[in-house]
Amino acid sequence: MFGEIWRPTKILITARTYPTPARRGIEVSCTGGITADGRWIRLFPVPYRFLDHDKRFRKYQWIEVPIKKASDRRSESYELDCDSLKILTEPLTTDDCWKARKAIIAPLQASSLCMLQAEQSAKGCPTLGFFKPRAIKRLIIEEDRKQWTKAEIARLRAPDLFGKTPAQELEKLPYKFKYEFLCAEPECHGHELMCVDWEMGQSYRRWSRTYPDWEAAIRQKYEREMIEKFDTHFFVGTVHQHPDAWIIIGLFYPPKEPQKPKQMALPL
Repeated sequence: MFGEIWRPTKILITARTYPTPARRGIEVSCTGGITADGRWIRLFPVPYRFLDHDKRFRKYQWIEVPIKKASDRRSESYELDCDSLKILTEPLTTDDCWKARKAIIAPLQASSLCMLQAEQSAKGCPTLGFFKPRAIKRLIIEEDRKQWTKAEIARLRAPDLFGKTPAQELEKLPYKFKYEFLCAEPECHGHELMCVDWEMGQSYRRWSRTYPDWEAAIRQKYEREMIEKFDTHFFVGTVHQHPDAWIIIGLFYPPKEPQKPKQMALPL
């Protein structure tokens, strides 16, 4: 897309995943966004908790950062120069059912996950996408390992090149969260995708400490409200080491727009 040299690029941040221990370095998260000329981009790796506080962007903020194509074969994957990152705006507002956000994201909406999978299988791209599921059936919550492995702990506790480590060690989420849904393809037989959205992970961390029944709180927002209250869409991407595997990297959930009353025909 931009060649092999560093190029300053304006990007609207749309999705960020919960961090994981890095194979190289300490911890990383995958960040998805849209460039000013309307292209998907994956910023990876992003050592978010190592960024200076004035560089810790939020979703739906415009940033400017030098990027270059990553060695990652996925066409949308780019490295970034974190030291030169600038936050340009406050997050786009949620006014009028997220109108400002929709204006930028909607032109890139795919018809279905089935379509994205078919295109990726045939051409090797895209490896990022955005779509509206036809029906969300349920949120699946599965137990996972409660602790990091010894190798993961060693990576998390190793200082970076400048001798820094985060003030708090990255917490392991002891559960996996998945959505079971149908997409809009008429022949769709259903999908079950892992959701690694940063916001959902943070909700679990916060609510497991404050609510006697954290699962009920998670299900209220991320299952019932996503089905009944919000006009829910998924940001999705493929996994680096498993190019045919898709995961949900972010949720887009403006409120459902009120239905306009039908006008009754007047008698002639």
